[in-house]
Amino acid sequence: MTVGLRPSKPALTIVPHSLEKFLKTQKNLRRPSPKIWNDQEPDFSKLDGEGVSTLTLGHPVLRILESCSGTIRELNQIQAQLIVSNLFQHPLASGRIIKKLCSSPNIALHAFSLFTRLEQPDAFICNTIMRSYVSMNDPHSVLTFYCNQMMRKLIPPNHFTFPILIKICADLCLIAEGEQIHTHIVKFGFDLDLFVKNSMIHLYSVCGKIDAARNVFDESSVSDIITWNSIIDGYVKNGGIFVAREFFDEMQERDVFSWNSMISGYIGSGDSKSALDLFELMPNKDVVSWNCLIDGFAKNGSLLVVRELFDMMPSRNIVSWNITLAFLVRSNNCNECLNLFSKMMEEGEVKPNEATLMSVLTSCANLGRLDMGKWVHSYIKTSRNIKPDILLFTALLTMYAKCGSMDSAQEVFAEMPERNVVSWNSMIMGYGIHGQGEKALEMFLEMEKKGPRPNDATFVCALCACTHSGLVLEGWWYFGIMRRIYNIEPKVEHYGCMVDLLGRAGLVKDSEKLINMMPMEGGPALWGALLSSCRMHSNLELGEVVAKRLIELKPSDIGPHVLLSNIYASKGKWDEVESVRKIIKEKGLHKAKGCSLLRFGFESSVSSVEDDDSVHKKSMVYSMLTEMGAHMKLSCRDHGH
Repeated sequence: MTVGLRPSKPALTIVPHSLEKFLKTQKNLRRPSPKIWNDQEPDFSKLDGEGVSTLTLGHPVLRILESCSGTIRELNQIQAQLIVSNLFQHPLASGRIIKKLCSSPNIALHAFSLFTRLEQPDAFICNTIMRSYVSMNDPHSVLTFYCNQMMRKLIPPNHFTFPILIKICADLCLIAEGEQIHTHIVKFGFDLDLFVKNSMIHLYSVCGKIDAARNVFDESSVSDIITWNSIIDGYVKNGGIFVAREFFDEMQERDVFSWNSMISGYIGSGDSKSALDLFELMPNKDVVSWNCLIDGFAKNGSLLVVRELFDMMPSRNIVSWNITLAFLVRSNNCNECLNLFSKMMEEGEVKPNEATLMSVLTSCANLGRLDMGKWVHSYIKTSRNIKPDILLFTALLTMYAKCGSMDSAQEVFAEMPERNVVSWNSMIMGYGIHGQGEKALEMFLEMEKKGPRPNDATFVCALCACTHSGLVLEGWWYFGIMRRIYNIEPKVEHYGCMVDLLGRAGLVKDSEKLINMMPMEGGPALWGALLSSCRMHSNLELGEVVAKRLIELKPSDIGPHVLLSNIYASKGKWDEVESVRKIIKEKGLHKAKGCSLLRFGFESSVSSVEDDDSVHKKSMVYSMLTEMGAHMKLSCRDHGH
């Protein structure tokens, strides 16, 4: 019996389909590969010395590569054309496509993937990839690529390779890695290359190895002006200003950088006179030269010289304005700072940046210029050039806090994308100094939950808030948790706040005990706070002891003498008052002139008592008026009124 075998139904359908697919594949293989250029175009290759055809940049696919927009799709198509045309492994073609990939940070990583498929990569390709890592702010990947790819694959470097590596070592201060690269430089014979030599001098200089930089300088007589500037700048940065001057004097040719380096060196060493003398000899001064000199005199606190140099400048940049504005703030000339800023805006030669507005906001905070501060805030919101960072935000909310506009300060605080401990401290201090102690302590609790860890300045702010609001129990609590929870040892500032807090609350004896328990010596500020408390609460016995102690610490200060005189006057001890007056006269003490800040509309003015021979008389008149007031109170009390 014969049995017929019948194929299954699926097999009958697959065989024809597979055959059709196979025939189509064979048909496509017979066709030439698709190209993105016209075959009718002339051949852009040329013959080398041995008659072999070589690739040139005029090849159509390379021209298309140079003109394309650089999308990954276009580059993939071009890469496919290079592979089909057997050009992908050519150094010129592979170098160009990798350079195109590295030109865009979004697709730069694809360049490294392409690099791993190359059979014989060269130094140009490696340098291109390393530069792309630098542009992506990934310097460590540059060193890793050099070690794992170039060295392991024995790819010979060129004279452009080592300056890239040296600059990274200099920027990161990697002296050990830099010394290893130096050995590679000598091994490959690039130690005489001028570009490499200058880079090595810079590396050793910034890493504090000035003797090694000097050795590199002396190894070869080949040098240029950059070589001399590098060694001069190295000695300047390492404190060798006299050796730098010797090199400067030996230079056959100098440029602006040479002069500016020396001026900056003299400024850094505190020798403003030598800096000024050299500046006057300088043939062609640029704005950097002026800025260096102004910055030097600003650091020395020479206000008149700074303003004179600033006014003499033929042209100014934003650094010139910022140096002068910041100096005016540091020297407590805040009104002058705002006037100069107004002049800057009127002239319009430069636009303010974040540093400019920091100085302006600080001046507004110190002067209570809320109107000017609001204008700056509006400028920040509308300006495209200002990118507020955490420092500028903090300066803004500090200005609002010091001016008493806590609602605006809270709004700025809420808008901040990130906050540091200074931001929180400003809010706590702002609430505290304006009598909102409860809110200040609530802000402290919120900081514990959401913000950074409180520091010693945070507790100063919290204790000041307790002082201004009379929160004695809370003050003791925060003074205790400093050491108990946060392991912060109280400093003189913290003890001063507590002494002031207890004294204002009438707990003068407790203030005295706290001062005596301090592990460090109590300064005049602490004893002064205690003396003020004794004066406020008419504690004659303790006040007399504290005043004498304070006079011992600062015998030339008239303040303790006046407070002691007032304490005696409040108790009707006129003989003792006269005795204190006699001591003041014998010592020739004078009370410092007082001043008041007055606001008329948008203008501020400072009114002060003139510092002349009548100051002592005026202070005595004020003291006599106080004594008369105290005498009248005693008389009224004696008569039962």
